[in-house]
Amino acid sequence: MKIAIVIVTYNSAEVLEGCLESLSRGSQGTRLSHVVVADNASADNSCAMATSARELPVQVVQMGRNAGYAAAVNAGVDSLPIEDLDAVLVLNPDCRLHPGSLGYLAKAMDLGERRGITVPRLVNPDQSLQPSLRRDPAIHRQLAESVIGGTRAGRIGSLGELITDPRHYDQPGPAVWATGAAMLISTSVIKEIGSWDESFFLYSEETEYALRARDHGWSLWYEPQAVFEHIGGESDTNPALYALLMVNRVRLFYRRRGRIAGVIHHGLIIAGESVRALTGRRTARAALKAVLRPSKLPWPPR
Repeated sequence: MKIAIVIVTYNSAEVLEGCLESLSRGSQGTRLSHVVVADNASADNSCAMATSARELPVQVVQMGRNAGYAAAVNAGVDSLPIEDLDAVLVLNPDCRLHPGSLGYLAKAMDLGERRGITVPRLVNPDQSLQPSLRRDPAIHRQLAESVIGGTRAGRIGSLGELITDPRHYDQPGPAVWATGAAMLISTSVIKEIGSWDESFFLYSEETEYALRARDHGWSLWYEPQAVFEHIGGESDTNPALYALLMVNRVRLFYRRRGRIAGVIHHGLIIAGESVRALTGRRTARAALKAVLRPSKLPWPPR
């Protein structure tokens, strides 16, 4: 398969070099035609680092501002000759590809007629499993997560949205959506369903895209032979990022399920974050303040 890679950067110099260095061996088994670094106005030397990678077909798209993850993905994809490509890998700069991993993702996509998105096994820097597959967002799952937490809910059958059972990650198979750190997307999907939703500045944009692809009859496929190391972000520890994550979960649920279900889901998130805020969690206090602001929500439409 002929593949391009789009990497979104924002002050990513610390991790970008390792990502770029992994691409040559990681893309074995494919024809890597383009590597686009879409930069959200980094203040460090991310752009200079990208252009210095002489062994790769790198081009830099400068956004001129911090436009958000989805907007940078769209700009990167728009810079590509989509008609000449089979798929595009959307990649975080804090990912490292194990040798041949992109080839495994491409093969998995090629074997299924309506496999529009394939995702790898994500591992932490110590090579331990990083759970990345998700089930449908649902009221009963949010209730469980609000009461006992997402990690505990994930251990009880299919109760949690995040799949945490390590045995599930040993075999290939379909999933509803997955962490957006690394997603190989067929150009047929890109042509059919269009751009990423830029109203999600950060978080939930990959959820919305995967669910929209499913609405059009495309499946998301997990391939464990493809292994990507993912350093991971700060959403669990940074109050501002965690608040944005929770606001966008609320927004997406309203958008897809409507007002009644959205209000219930919203209330459960408020309840869960309220309890956690009482225990002194700074992230929960920030999230509670954010989800209580009507201006941050899409219902009623502004």
